[in-house]
Amino acid sequence: MAGSENHLHERLRVLAQNLLWTWHPEVISIFTDLDPHIWRQVEHNPIAFLNRVTPEQIEERASELVLESRINYAFRRLCEYMELEKTWGGIHCGNLNNQPVAYFSAEFGLHESLPIYSGGLGILAGDHLKSASDLGIPLIGIGLLYRQGYFCQRLNKDGWQEEDYLNLVPGDQPLQPVLDAKGSPVIVRVDTRTTPLLARIWKLMVGRVNLILLDTNVEGNSSEDRELTARLYGGDAKIRIRQEIILGIGGARALKALNIYPGVMHLNEGHSSFAILEEIRRVMRYEDIPFHRALRRVAAHTVFTTHTPVEAGHDRFHPDLVEEHLGIFRENLGLSHYDFMALGRVNPNDQTEPFCMTVLALKGSRRANGVSAIHGHVSRLMWQGLWPGRPEAEVPIGHITNGVHVLSWLAPQMHQLFQTRLGQDWPTRMVHPDVWEEVDKIDDGELWETHLGLKMRLIRFVRRRLLRQSERLGHQNTVREIEHILDPDILTIGCARRFATYKRSDLILSQPERLAKLINDSKRPIQLIFAGKAHPRDNEGKALLQHIAQFSYDTSFLRRVVFVEDYDYNVARHLVQGVDVWLNNPRRPLEACGTSGQKVVLNGGLNLSVLDGWWNEAYDGRNGFAIGHGGMHNDPAVQDRRDAEHLYETLENEVIPLYYERDAQGIPSLWVKRMKHAIKSLGWRFTADRMVKDYAERFYLPAGGATSAET
Repeated sequence: MAGSENHLHERLRVLAQNLLWTWHPEVISIFTDLDPHIWRQVEHNPIAFLNRVTPEQIEERASELVLESRINYAFRRLCEYMELEKTWGGIHCGNLNNQPVAYFSAEFGLHESLPIYSGGLGILAGDHLKSASDLGIPLIGIGLLYRQGYFCQRLNKDGWQEEDYLNLVPGDQPLQPVLDAKGSPVIVRVDTRTTPLLARIWKLMVGRVNLILLDTNVEGNSSEDRELTARLYGGDAKIRIRQEIILGIGGARALKALNIYPGVMHLNEGHSSFAILEEIRRVMRYEDIPFHRALRRVAAHTVFTTHTPVEAGHDRFHPDLVEEHLGIFRENLGLSHYDFMALGRVNPNDQTEPFCMTVLALKGSRRANGVSAIHGHVSRLMWQGLWPGRPEAEVPIGHITNGVHVLSWLAPQMHQLFQTRLGQDWPTRMVHPDVWEEVDKIDDGELWETHLGLKMRLIRFVRRRLLRQSERLGHQNTVREIEHILDPDILTIGCARRFATYKRSDLILSQPERLAKLINDSKRPIQLIFAGKAHPRDNEGKALLQHIAQFSYDTSFLRRVVFVEDYDYNVARHLVQGVDVWLNNPRRPLEACGTSGQKVVLNGGLNLSVLDGWWNEAYDGRNGFAIGHGGMHNDPAVQDRRDAEHLYETLENEVIPLYYERDAQGIPSLWVKRMKHAIKSLGWRFTADRMVKDYAERFYLPAGGATSAET
C-alpha cells in the first residue's frame, strides 16, 4: 500500500513540476477532482496542492474516484511528449540544437499560479515558449523571478484602484535552484560604480523549453538591491535600470554559467537590450576583435521585437544614471562616454538625449519587427530617424503578427468539439487552413449549446468574484441578489485590458442615455463585463477605471454592467471563453496587436473592434464586426466622437439584431454562421504555432546560420 501511495503522489509531483500541465486539461481535471476546494484555494497551483495533502490522502481519494488510470495515462503522455524526437523543430531547426535561441523577456505569463507577468507582453512571451515547446524548437527563456509579482487589485468603495502585493513562495512553485558542484547556488555578478549586483539562478520547465529566472534576493546584496526583483514594473528609474541590467547582462551571464551559448538572441521588447552589450564584451574578449567588429558579429544573430507604439512605453535613462551603472562596463568595452551613449541615442550629437533601450536594440540587431502589419508601419515611422535619408518603406523593421497558444486558451468543451469534428490530431495540424474547413460540419445546435455552456460558466464565475468583492467592501448584497446579476440569455459583451487612456475602455460609456436604452431594452438588451488594471503610477488610468467601476454601481442598469476585480490569467481565461462579443476600441493606430480577440475567436466569440492591430488584417466583413472604416483624425477628441458614434451604430444596426434573430429551433443561425466563419478563417492564421514558425523561418534560422560570419 505504501508503495502505491508514493507511486501516485510522485507521479503527480512529476506532472506538477513541468508547466506542460497548464495546456493539458486531463491533468487539470485530475487535481480538480481530487479536491476542488483545495484546488481553488491554492489558485490552481498543483505544487501548492501537493504540499497540502498527504500521499495517503491522495491514495484514498484516487481510489474513491478511480483516478489511478487517469494519473498513469497523464504521466505516460508527459513522458511521450518529452521523448518525442520527430518534431517540426527537430526536422527544420537542426542547426540550432547545439546553439539554441535565447529568448529574453521582462515578464512571462504562463499561468495564474506563477504571477510573474502583468499583461499582454508577458502572456505573449508565455505563449511563445509553449509553442516553441510544442514545435520542438531549441529555445530557452530568460526572465526575472518577481517574488511579489505585479500586484493584486482591489477597488475601494469609491471604485478607486488600490494595490496589494503577495509573496511568492518558491517551495510552492515548480522552481529548481541551479547549484554548483558543491551544492551552492550559482550566482551571477554585474559591477556598477556603487555596488555589485548579484543574482541567483532558478530554472523551471515549460514542456520541452527551460525558463531561466534571476533573483536578487541573495546574501551579498544590499537590502535595497535584494528587493530589485520583488515587483514587476515598480519603482523609479534607478530601480528600473538595475532590473534591466540584471535581466540583460545578468541573463547573458547566467547562460554562460550554464554552459549555454546561444546561436540567436531574441529580445522581446527593449527591457533586455543590455544583453547585446554583454555579448559584445564576450566576443571581444574571446575572439580578440575590436568593438565595432564585435557589434556587427552580435547584431547578425540578434532579433528584436518591439510591442510599443506609444513613445512613453520605451525605456529611457538619464546619461548620469547610465554612467553610474554602466561606467565600469563601458570602460571594459573601451568606449568613451560619448560613444557609449550614442548606442542609445537617435541623434548621437545631442548630449541631452537620454539613453533609449529600444534604440540600443535596433542598433544591436539585424532583424527587427513589429507585431502586426500596422504596427510595423508605425514602428518604421517612429524610428525612421535612425536611418536618415531612407523612406519609410526601406526602414529595416518588418512585422510578424502575434498569435496565441491555442491549447492554453481553448475551453476544454471546445477542444472536445474540435476533436470530434476536426480529428483527434487537429492540434498538430492547426496551422493548415484546410483543417479548419471542417468547422462548417459542426452542427449549429451543438456549437451554440457549447457556447451557451461556456457563457453560463463565465457568469457563475463572475458572480462568485462579485460576491467576494461585496463581502470585502461590507456591502449588504445577498447571495440571492448576486445570483440575479447578469443573465445568460442576454447578449454579453466583454471588455478587458490595461487601463491606459489611449485604449479608451470607457468609449462605450460616452453616451450614457443611449447606452441605458440598449441595456434596459425589454426585448433585445445587452450586458457588459469589464476588467483590467491600471499601472500603480498611472492616475489617469486609475481615474478611467474608477469611472467604469462607478458606472457599474448604478442601479438603473439592472445589474447588467459589472467590473471584475484583479484581472489575471484566470479571469482572462473565463472571459475569452464565455463572452458573445469582445469589444476592443483603442485609438487607432496605437494598438500594437491585441491578442485577446484572437483567443475569443477560438472559443466561438465574435470581435467588435476598431481596424487596428491584428483586426485590420483579420476582418473580412463576415467574421466579426468593425468599428468605423479605419479612419483617423489629427484631433483625438474628434476621433473619439466619431468612433463612439460608429460603435453605437454597429451595435444597434448589426450586432444586436443579428444576435437576437432566431430560427424555429431558437438558434441564432446567422450568428452561428458568423461564428463558424470566424473560427474557420482566423483559427489557423493567429496561432502562436504560426507565429513561432514565422520567427524560426524568417529570423532564427538565418540568424543562427550567420553567427560565424560578419555582415
